[in-house]
Amino acid sequence: MLINFALQTVINAVALWVAAWLIPGITFGEGSTGEIVKTVVIVALIFGIINAFVRPLAKLLSLPFIILTLGLFVFIVNALMLQLTSWISGKLSLSFHVEHFFWDAILGSLIITFVSMILSFVKSD
Repeated sequence: MLINFALQTVINAVALWVAAWLIPGITFGEGSTGEIVKTVVIVALIFGIINAFVRPLAKLLSLPFIILTLGLFVFIVNALMLQLTSWISGKLSLSFHVEHFFWDAILGSLIITFVSMILSFVKSD
């Protein structure tokens, strides 16, 4: 179970890094490579905890919208989780920031979902 949690954290870290690399509005700040890697891993842990505890509740509360939009509202929920991760990271003085909700958070959530899906598929083989 601990190994699975560690692998999922690495997958989240890679997905967050790819999103930050592709979208200018998602940043991990500046500093040495070691500081950035440390920030990415801590943010991945925060993101994993939010996805484990807050995301199911958010999806349950938004279930009518998810059904009405044939599942597309899930991307909004994912973007909200990314925005919440950015807010918590700011409160913890981490240099992770999502600039704008609409373009940056939604596109970032799409990239994170896609990269996580591919890496989870590779992990299961």
